[in-house]
Amino acid sequence: MPPALSPGDAVALVAPASWCEAQWLAASVSTIEGWGFQARVGKRVEGRLGYLAGSDQDRAADLNDALRDPEIRAIVTLRGGCGSLRLLADIDTDALRADPKSIVGFSDITAMHKLWGHTGVPSVHGGHGGRHSDVVRRLLMHEPTEPVQADADQFGSELTTTGTATGPLVGGNLEMLARCVGILDRNLDGHILLLEINRSAGLGMVDRALTQLLLSGSLDGVRGVAVGALEGFEGYVDRGWTVLDVLRDRLGLLDVPILAGLPLGHLDDPVPLLLGVMSSLDADAGTLTAHVPTRTRWPA
Repeated sequence: MPPALSPGDAVALVAPASWCEAQWLAASVSTIEGWGFQARVGKRVEGRLGYLAGSDQDRAADLNDALRDPEIRAIVTLRGGCGSLRLLADIDTDALRADPKSIVGFSDITAMHKLWGHTGVPSVHGGHGGRHSDVVRRLLMHEPTEPVQADADQFGSELTTTGTATGPLVGGNLEMLARCVGILDRNLDGHILLLEINRSAGLGMVDRALTQLLLSGSLDGVRGVAVGALEGFEGYVDRGWTVLDVLRDRLGLLDVPILAGLPLGHLDDPVPLLLGVMSSLDADAGTLTAHVPTRTRWPA
């Protein structure tokens, strides 16, 4: 577990995927400084190569600089988009193991979460802006946070079943999880799977991604499934089926508790939470709780 951050610690701002606008970079610096930390902007974050924030080499270099710098205590990604998967072979995981530090992001940054999880280091799934911004600060400082409460009015909440499950929380963006099969395979026996899905294509994309995870054995032994935003699928029907039909058909094969309607993923204000630590899913109460370690000890 990365050590808890303290006021004045340095936090790196990097762009492993797509580039962001100058005003978003400025706002991100202001957010980090508002948390009481030093914002250290990567040397190459303003690079542009098509939809990427510069070349693969430059984006990996900024990330590795942050991992190798003992003054940097956490890493915040500026945005998702596309490109994180390209960097997996170039990240200095030895430096990450030697000096663990969390990375913050979601969507395309799921590739980084997979790498952090493969290395054994927890990470923060979520954005660093919006009205839940302070939750990221609290997670990095190992301060208590509230359980994530499902929203019964959120599209997809009717997928919720019954039951409870406990285990380390892993996952993120569905498409990125499927793309990592064969690159970063991990035994998920005893884990809770987090899924957030945005519609970049039709229902076939969701079907193919879930089927790939199922047939590859990636989901063998999963104890529960937490489902966040299903962005873009509201009102979308393909030959009589909606995304809810696809998810019921595919996830039903796991025969585990499902908690849906969680305010995570592609939303205006997603709630951040910690991946890679013991968590509890309670489909009956509608809560997902990450057992964040305190500064002095792990919770009982």
